[in-house]
Amino acid sequence: MSDQQQEDEMIAKVSDYVDGLLSGAAKDEVAQKIASDPAWKQTHDEMVSVRDEVVETRKALSGLQKARAPGKFAEDVTETIHKRSAGRFFGRRTFGDRVPLMPLVILAVLGLCAIAYLMWASETGSLKVEHHERSAPGSDVDLKPRL
Repeated sequence: MSDQQQEDEMIAKVSDYVDGLLSGAAKDEVAQKIASDPAWKQTHDEMVSVRDEVVETRKALSGLQKARAPGKFAEDVTETIHKRSAGRFFGRRTFGDRVPLMPLVILAVLGLCAIAYLMWASETGSLKVEHHERSAPGSDVDLKPRL
């Protein structure tokens, strides 16, 4: 085996030992090598210190409160950029940007309903259903013209 392969195998075994994945004879063998070989001891000490740092970092992070942005944060940032850039990053605001869409839709629907009602209520309205009177039975001539 090459030196790199031996080092990789040593790191893998020490890592498993530190994580508690080894059992029985394999665990005893790695413990004995850590006690007798300085390279194994150094690798073990480095892994334990890194693991301890990770645990401490996790504890520190878990104790922090999650910060939330204010509700109007995006609007405030956009407004600030618009003011400071003198409009270079944003085009002119159009009518649709200044007036919300929902009130316009509601007004349009109400207007269409009013027009439909006026057409239905008028005597000459085109929304009324007309019944055509027919002439005497057997005659093919209608009394009222169809439109």
